[in-house]
Amino acid sequence: MTKKQAADLARTRLDPATVVRAALELLEEKGADGLSIRGIADRLGVRMNTVLWHAKTKARLSELMADAIVAGAPVDGLPEPWEPRVRELLHRYRRALLAHRDGARIVAGTYAAEPATLRFADLMTEALLAGGLAEREAVWTGWSLVYFALGLAQEEQALPDAMGQAFARRLDTGEYPSLSRAAAYFEDTSFDERFDYGLSRILGVD
Repeated sequence: MTKKQAADLARTRLDPATVVRAALELLEEKGADGLSIRGIADRLGVRMNTVLWHAKTKARLSELMADAIVAGAPVDGLPEPWEPRVRELLHRYRRALLAHRDGARIVAGTYAAEPATLRFADLMTEALLAGGLAEREAVWTGWSLVYFALGLAQEEQALPDAMGQAFARRLDTGEYPSLSRAAAYFEDTSFDERFDYGLSRILGVD
């Protein structure tokens, strides 16, 4: 068998879904900083070109990984009223992000116009429209909710390296009196409570 025939055979044995699964497995082991096309190829036992045959570019692979992560948020069995529906969608979204090491970082770095991502966005927009928001307000509120969920999940996944001793040392200088006054709350890791609080503030409900 020639090298070309071997490469062709390897390509036919793979598909994008298999490449994405391998990428997510590598993500769990090494985190976002350790993710590479070479690492995925080594994991699958193929050449880098074979991975790129299915993923095209690393940016495209990131989009497919992001959509696979978002697909972990089920969209069935949602509450009927608009506000509980939005909350439940965002809670499921957050859990899907946290289910993967650096999951929020992968999703935040993409703009994936892929089925799971579009389905989630469509359902959230539908619920916000049902809540009486005009189209622009529904879209902008949806963005705010997603950005908030991504940001808080990234902070949670960055622990225990988020602030550390550097934060306390800099406050000890006395240069940041307001931060010093509220320091205990900046270091609060009650992420579930913070998430619910943030949703309520964005949605304008108690």
